[in-house]
Amino acid sequence: MDDIVKQAMARWPNVPYCYGWLGLDRRGQWRLRNEYAQQNGLSGDPIRLPALIAFIERNYLRDDSGAWYFQNGPQRVFVALDYSPWILRLHGDALRTTTDRAFTASACHVDEQGNVVMAGEVEGETGTHAALLHDHDLDGFTALCQWHGEACGAELGRLRLPGLELSIEPIAADDVPRRYGFVRKPAPAAGPATEPAN
Repeated sequence: MDDIVKQAMARWPNVPYCYGWLGLDRRGQWRLRNEYAQQNGLSGDPIRLPALIAFIERNYLRDDSGAWYFQNGPQRVFVALDYSPWILRLHGDALRTTTDRAFTASACHVDEQGNVVMAGEVEGETGTHAALLHDHDLDGFTALCQWHGEACGAELGRLRLPGLELSIEPIAADDVPRRYGFVRKPAPAAGPATEPAN
């Protein structure tokens, strides 16, 4: 977290949380979601300013409930996730997040819509995280896999990366957040607004 953010949090500790205004899409783009976008289920406008993107990514954190947020100075801005908190790119046979962090896979899944979801370690983060593979990298992913013919059951195929071989297992898209401990659409808790920005 940036020092300037820590200073702002100390100076203004009780700024209300913000929900719905920032999103992360399936291709790793940060999006601003005005009221119209929120009310109509739209993804919002992509953020294109490199300095702002870098600021968001340096201050992108997770709370104890699994909700991801951007600490914008003293205000916690919760992120609406289109799919997962991390989006992966495949560079040859190496995986990196769209925030340019190394990713070490420990599990691989394909959901009912053909989305590839990996679980593993994100550089600089603790614990196991779910990450959606960017759809532009599906051909490269397929080239690293050995698929079973008419697959049914617990294993759809095998993924081979340098020094690593993983089973490709089916998963329901709606089960990904529960299994990997994150919240796709954070919302304020019912009751009085007593959320400190700690």
